[in-house]
Amino acid sequence: MLKRYFPILTWGRTYDRPTFEADLVAAVIVTIMLIPQSLAYSLLAGMPAQYGLYASVLPLLIYAVLGTSRPLAVGPVAVISLMTAAAVSKVAVQGTADYITAAVALAFLSGVMLVVMGLLRMGFVTAFLSHPVLSGFTSAVGILIAAGQVKHFFGVKADSGGLYEILSSLWAHLAQTNVATVLISILSLGFLFWARRGMKPRLRRAGVSPRIADILTRASPVFAVAVTIALTWIFGLEGRGVAVVGTVPLGFPVPTLPSFDPALWQELFVPALLIAIIGYVETISVAQTLAAKKRQRIDPDQEFIALGGASIGSAISGSFPITGGFARSVVSYEAGATTPAAGAYTAIGVAIATFTLTPALYYLPRATLAATIFVSVLTLVDFAALKRTFSYAPREGIAMVLTILVTLLRGVEDGIAFGVVLSIALHLWSSSRPHVAELGQVPGTEHFRNVERHRVISPPGVLSLRIDESLWFPNARFVEEMIYDRIATDQSIKHVVLNCPAVNHIDSSALEALEEVNDQLKDAGVRLHLSEVKGPVMDALTRSDLLTHLGGQIYLTHHDALAALAPNLTRQTASQGRCETHR
Repeated sequence: MLKRYFPILTWGRTYDRPTFEADLVAAVIVTIMLIPQSLAYSLLAGMPAQYGLYASVLPLLIYAVLGTSRPLAVGPVAVISLMTAAAVSKVAVQGTADYITAAVALAFLSGVMLVVMGLLRMGFVTAFLSHPVLSGFTSAVGILIAAGQVKHFFGVKADSGGLYEILSSLWAHLAQTNVATVLISILSLGFLFWARRGMKPRLRRAGVSPRIADILTRASPVFAVAVTIALTWIFGLEGRGVAVVGTVPLGFPVPTLPSFDPALWQELFVPALLIAIIGYVETISVAQTLAAKKRQRIDPDQEFIALGGASIGSAISGSFPITGGFARSVVSYEAGATTPAAGAYTAIGVAIATFTLTPALYYLPRATLAATIFVSVLTLVDFAALKRTFSYAPREGIAMVLTILVTLLRGVEDGIAFGVVLSIALHLWSSSRPHVAELGQVPGTEHFRNVERHRVISPPGVLSLRIDESLWFPNARFVEEMIYDRIATDQSIKHVVLNCPAVNHIDSSALEALEEVNDQLKDAGVRLHLSEVKGPVMDALTRSDLLTHLGGQIYLTHHDALAALAPNLTRQTASQGRCETHR
C-alpha cells in the first residue's frame, strides 16, 4: 500500500551514483529553462513575478515523492496560468491581496479535486474532452496568450478577455507606445526566435559539443533576461517608461493555509474543476508518451494524487495552480532524467535562485518576459491539426473550429465549457446512430458481409442485420425504427436475425425496445432471432423476460442461424463458390 501511494519507495531503493549524475544534469538544464518561464507565467496568471518561483519548489518536491513519471517536470505552465487569471479576475482585482488569496484558494481547491479523483479512480472524466476539441482549445489559448503579450511589446495598457477585446483595447491605446519598450521587445523576440532555429547549428559549426550546444540553446531565455536587465540598468530605461519587474523579495513567504471562505470556494469551484481536468489531461498525455519511449509504465490514478499534492503544495507556498509542463518534460527526458529525483534537484536549484538572484531581477523588463511567453506558446498553436482532422472526420473538424472560435471570442472558461458540452453532444449523436449492416453470404464460405460492400447472396425471407455497437438508450430507438422500416418495405420477410458480435452491453431501455420489436414482429408474423451473442450479454438477457417470449431462437453463429432458416440456399451458396474455385 505504501509503495502504491509513494512510488519513491520503489525507485529510491535502486538509486545509485550514475542515476544521480544523470538526474543532476537534467535538473540543471530544466532549472535554467524554468526560472525565466516561472517568472513569465506568474505575470500571465496576474501574480507578482516571484510567485512563479514559489510555485516551482515545494510542488516539485512533492511530485518527486508521489509521481510515477520519471522525466515529468511540474510547475507553472501557460494554459493553466491563463485559466487562473481568467478565473481569479472575476472574484478579485489584480494587484490586490484578495487576488493572491483567491489564486491560492484556486490552487488548493483544484489540488483537492485531483487527489479525490485519484483516490476514487476517476480517470474516466478526462474522456469527456475529445482530442480535436482539446487541440482546438489549446490552439485558441495559445493565440489568446500571444495576443495578450503584445501590449507589453508596446508598453501600453490593454484589456484582457476574448481576442476582440484584446485587439480593440490595444488599438485604442496604441498612441501611448513607448519607443524604448518596443526596442527591447524587438531585441528579445529577434534573439529568441533566432535561438530556436539558428543558435544550435551556429554553436556546432564553432566546434561546441552537441550536449553543450543544446544546453546553451535551452538557456537562451536566460541570456535574453541577463542582457535586457543590463541594458535597462545601464541606460536607465526604467526612467524612460520601460516597465520592469521591480522589487522581488528574497526567500519564501511563510507557509500558510488557503482561505476557507465558502462563498469564495463556491465562486471558484467550476474553474478549479476545469483547471484540474485540463492540467491532468495535458500532464498524462506527455507522461504516457515519454514513458512509452522507454517501455515504462505510469499509474494514471496515482498521477491524479501526485498532481493534486503538487498543486496543494503550491497553495501552501502561497502561489497559483501548476501542472506538468510539456516542453520542460521533453527537455528533462532528452537531458537524461532517470527518476523523479531530477524534479527535486530542480526545486533545489530554483530555491537557491530565490534566495540569491532575486535582487538582480529588479530591472528585468516585462517586455522580455512577454517575449519569452510569446515565443514558447506559439508551439501550442497547431492549425495543421485542423487539416488532418477535417480530412479524417469532418464532424470533429467542425467541433474543433467551433471550440477555437468560442474560446477566442468568449474566453478560456466559456471555450472549455463549450468544448466539454460539444464533446458529449458529438458522442451522443454518434451513439444514437450506430452502424447497422445488412448481411449476405459470401459464396463458397460460411462468412457473412455487408451487402453494400461485398458481392454476396441474401436468402429470400430472411433479414440479417449486424449491429456494430452496444445497445443503449440513445440508439435503441434508431435500431427499432430501422427494423420496422425494412419490414414495411419488404413483405416477404419472415425472419429477422440480429447478429450481435459487437454488442457488449444492452441496457434496460434497449432491452425494452427489443421486447417491443419482438412483440410487434410476432403480431406481423415475423420471428426475431439473435446470433453470436456474447456471454456477458447472454447472462444479462437470461435475467429478463425477452428470452421467454422470443419469437425465434438464439444461435451460436450466424451461419448456424442461416443454415436453420434457409438451409437449401445456404448449402447452394457454399457449394457454388467451391465449384467456381475448382473451375
